[in-house]
Amino acid sequence: MHNKLTDLETGTAQVKLIEIHKAFAIRLQKSLIAIVVSVGLASCQSGQPLDVVEITIGDIQDALVAGETSCHDVVSSYLQRIETYDQSSGINAIIVTNPAALAKADEVDRALAFNEPLPELFCTPIVVKDNFDTHDMITTGGSITLLENYPPDDAFMVRKLREAGAIIIAKTNMAEWAFSPRETVSSSFGRTANAYDTNFVPAGSSGGTASAVAANFAVAGMGSDTGNSIRGPSSHLALFGIRSTLGLTSRDGVIPLIFDRDVAGPMTRSVEDGVKLFNVVAGYDPNDSLSVSNRREADYREFLKQDGLNGKRIGVFRRLVDHDTADAEIKQLFFDALDDMRSAGATVVDFVAIENFDTLNDSIQSCGSFRYDLKQYLSSLDEPPLLDVSTVLESGQFAIESKGSLEFFSQFPLDTAPDERQDPCLIWPNHPLRNQLLENTVRAMDAANLDALIYPTWSNPPAHIDNANEEYLGDNSQLLVPAAGLPAVTVPMGFWQEKLPAGIQVVGRPYAEGALIEIAYSYEQLTKHRKPPQGFPALIE
Repeated sequence: MHNKLTDLETGTAQVKLIEIHKAFAIRLQKSLIAIVVSVGLASCQSGQPLDVVEITIGDIQDALVAGETSCHDVVSSYLQRIETYDQSSGINAIIVTNPAALAKADEVDRALAFNEPLPELFCTPIVVKDNFDTHDMITTGGSITLLENYPPDDAFMVRKLREAGAIIIAKTNMAEWAFSPRETVSSSFGRTANAYDTNFVPAGSSGGTASAVAANFAVAGMGSDTGNSIRGPSSHLALFGIRSTLGLTSRDGVIPLIFDRDVAGPMTRSVEDGVKLFNVVAGYDPNDSLSVSNRREADYREFLKQDGLNGKRIGVFRRLVDHDTADAEIKQLFFDALDDMRSAGATVVDFVAIENFDTLNDSIQSCGSFRYDLKQYLSSLDEPPLLDVSTVLESGQFAIESKGSLEFFSQFPLDTAPDERQDPCLIWPNHPLRNQLLENTVRAMDAANLDALIYPTWSNPPAHIDNANEEYLGDNSQLLVPAAGLPAVTVPMGFWQEKLPAGIQVVGRPYAEGALIEIAYSYEQLTKHRKPPQGFPALIE
């Protein structure tokens, strides 16, 4: 396969590579599912099939403990949903399933049968974005050049999740190299569509995880966020997503885009499930140079409070509300959300401004560190298929949507860290403009005695899938949070024209994830905006 692909002429490679590997992915996916389902059924434990549509981690675990189903049946149900719906629906969210998933499920069933102690995420079937290292599945980062990349070990977060009992059932498609916040297109597995309407984008770059979780292909998922990519896709797919304070969570084993802005984290249908995953993955990792010790809470699940809005002071960051191009209906959903928060006992402070926000925002430029950062990751592999992303540009083995970003990043030095260049580009936490933005934001919150800032995650509806660039409007996630290293969550706030999801973003002080969880959970429980997309019904009667 590799030789055939590299012999393609550069002028036609981009299109042909996507077509060839999408077909390859479909065949591979179906064959693996057939294997794991057939093998697993032979050893299936007693129990009844479970309707997995919109169920939670707690629902699964309660059913298992009560003897109403088996972990084998639960995992099999999700695999069958992937096989039945992923390609036929046109969302194309899954790149590969885990052939060991049912064997892991059987281990849980044996533990249950013998009344053995179980970890906190036992029998939690999840999907992870294709930039997380998984020792038992390929990790391509959305690039055809890494199609045969089997990392030697798991990413830090993947390892923590497995140790806690989660079962990785599949990897999800992503924007190639995580370049695009607008759409999810890879050269390895093609284009992912929005599960609510395949005529629209799921945003990027974690669009595969977002559509997969929204369509109930797993109980939860993991994504990464450099500027937008957890919160944007979560907003477009009616999910809860959390981007933690930079340094609170590890990125070890996650293919980097911009190392001093990258964050990884959960994307889930409920706040509670997201917090359960976050509680496992948050914490210090010596293999991540930006990781900070002794800053995580003992147990983030303690912040799941029904009355979490009561007594909170929440400031409306109007700069990210009153866009000239903001959609009127989404603004109204946002104002309705403010009313809901007031009804739950929150004080809404309208309006909040951050000193010199526009000036700082315009002045803070990315260091263009992708080429350098990626080399550090590739060098960690046992047999790296490449060592310089610029060779990808030269080979023509990329999705046409990635060409501009590849050209941009290839101009920077390969072997020199950004802060050691002849013209140094300072990185976090030694970046004076980013530190100033952080200081000004915290000062504004202190002045109004605020627990959080709030604004629409995306001020406009999802773009049409064939017009993603032209309709790329309203992405608020790129502003403030990544540059300042602040924590933020998004939670559903309703539906645009009653069909496409919209989300509300809540931003806090550094390491104040607990307060954000309280606000998000209380608002979710009050409003119950989440509803599943049509076209993915239960497969059991």
